[in-house]
Formats: sequence, structure tokens, C-alpha cells
Amino acid sequence: MKTLKTLFTILFVAISITSCSSDDDKDNTPAFETENPLAVYYTQTGFNTVTNFVNAGDYEFGLVFTPTVKGNIKAITLKLPAANSAVRVTIWDYAGKAVLRSETVNVATADVQVTKEISVFALEKDKKYMITMNSNDWYKKAKADLTNTVYPITAGHIIFNEYRWISGTSQTFPTNVSANYNAGDLSFDFQQTE
Repeated sequence: MKTLKTLFTILFVAISITSCSSDDDKDNTPAFETENPLAVYYTQTGFNTVTNFVNAGDYEFGLVFTPTVKGNIKAITLKLPAANSAVRVTIWDYAGKAVLRSETVNVATADVQVTKEISVFALEKDKKYMITMNSNDWYKKAKADLTNTVYPITAGHIIFNEYRWISGTSQTFPTNVSANYNAGDLSFDFQQTE
């Protein structure tokens, strides 16, 4: 009987030690907040005058950006002044002008932001990317006096380097640069990973 009691005591102590050490082994990596840099971008640029363009010609357009930390794009956000069930959104490697990811976003209702969760898209720190959409509907946002903004624009962990565009419906790397407006609202949800 004494042996059985000793065995139970040893077993109890072993379980207690194991459960205590498992608490210590838990991942203590901090959870990073998800951020969408578009609102900060508009504040920093001073682009607060809005004009709606509907059925105004097809363009591939968007923002060149650089993450200052390693992280992931988890979702694409988009708002248009007209409904469009199939807006093509492209993430580009800026240096190589290569398509890295294409997504189709359904904007079912005008003037309502849509968030499309995507499979995680990893971004490298200090690498230049571009996110564009192809649409004939957009909001043109500019300063009231139509003057240029000064790039780069820092919005959290994202640096916006410039705004680019090209006319047409093809998935073509935009070659035109404009500093006095942005046609949007296209952005993404970003989460730092380390």
C-alpha cells in the first residue's frame, strides 16, 4: 500500500512539473496589430477634395509602397463610386515589373468599402511593391489647390513612394506618375510578422 501511495505521489509531482513547464514554454511572441495605411496616407498627402468618376475610361492605377518591417497582406480593401462585380487587383514586384498576385474583388454597392480576405501574401522588409486596380470608376482625391504632394509618405509600417497609372484594360505595369492626386480607394490590411 505504501508503494502505491508513493507511486501516486511521484505521478502527481511529475504531472505538476510538466504542466508548470508547459506554461513557460508557450510562445511569448507579441501579437502585432493589423493596419490599413490608406487613411493615414490621405491625411499626410492633404488629398481631401473628392471627385467621383463613373464610366470615365479604363485605367490600371495604384500606389507604389515599401514595408519598413516584414509582414503579410491579409486582405484587400476597395471602395468605388459605382458597383463593379469584377475589379482586378494586382500586386506587383516594382523592380522586376512582374505580377506577384491577382485578385478579383466584387464591389456590390457603390460608396461602400469592401474587404476581401486573401490567402496570406508575405512582404519583405524594404522591398518595393505596387498595388493597382483596373477600373473605369474611381474617386479622384486631391488638394483643394491641386498642388503636388511630396513623396515618400509614411503611414505606419508602410511607406508610399508614388502614385502610378496607365490607360487600358490590360494588366500592364503603369508607367505614368502623378503627384497631385490619387485615384482610389484601393488599399490592404497589413500585419507585421517580426
